[in-house]
Amino acid sequence: MEPGLEELMPRLLPVDDCELAEDFDPTVPPRTPQEYLKRVQIEAARCPDVVVAQIDPRKLKKKPTVNISISGCQPAPEGYSPTLKWQQQQVANFSAVRQSLNKHRNHWRSQHLDSNVTMPKAEDEEGWKKFCLGERVYSEIDALSDNENLGIDYMKVGFPPLLSIVSRMNQATVTSVLEYLISWFGEKKFTPELGRWLYALLACLEKPLLPEAHSLIRQLARRCSEVRALETRPLNHEAIIMIATLKDELESNGSDNLK
Repeated sequence: MEPGLEELMPRLLPVDDCELAEDFDPTVPPRTPQEYLKRVQIEAARCPDVVVAQIDPRKLKKKPTVNISISGCQPAPEGYSPTLKWQQQQVANFSAVRQSLNKHRNHWRSQHLDSNVTMPKAEDEEGWKKFCLGERVYSEIDALSDNENLGIDYMKVGFPPLLSIVSRMNQATVTSVLEYLISWFGEKKFTPELGRWLYALLACLEKPLLPEAHSLIRQLARRCSEVRALETRPLNHEAIIMIATLKDELESNGSDNLK
């Protein structure tokens, strides 16, 4: 290092000149602290003030590969996007449902469940899928037999999201079940049973949302946009479009202003 630079950049650890043995050899490992410090000074003095990287210009001619992760929703094809008035009406209806649910939650929670209703534990993913979707959808059976059409077997067709059921679910359970069903929707087709439960669980979410809920809502919106992009008839999946429309309403920072 040049003396001028040394004045501009004072040493962090000044070392006075020290007496070294006459046989001091900077190429061999130091034997004393003084020899070690002297060797550091010698190596620092040998370092160039400016270092220029050696770059092969041939590598710069190659076009680099850039991987871009598309995390947003796919835009709606022409003719598939609902009108602004329709979207505003769905958001207004959804807000009314959420406020009514929160207002009467304690009442419905106190109502007795039918003897055939046994809610699974929060961590029972497969149990909740069967409970919400029914064994028919869960096992991917296309239609019921003639004997089964004579009466409603909720174990086979799934329990509807009754207020007496969803009012008993705390926020952790709501988030868990929502995650189970969104995971199912990521690999399976959309069904009316799935749509009813997704709508009901979204209505049960309380603000401020948990971080996991934000992630699930965005994941659901992306999946809805994927299904919409593959649809061949405009607005054929109105329920899917409605669920995707509710994303911004749920993620808004404002409170529910419940009365």
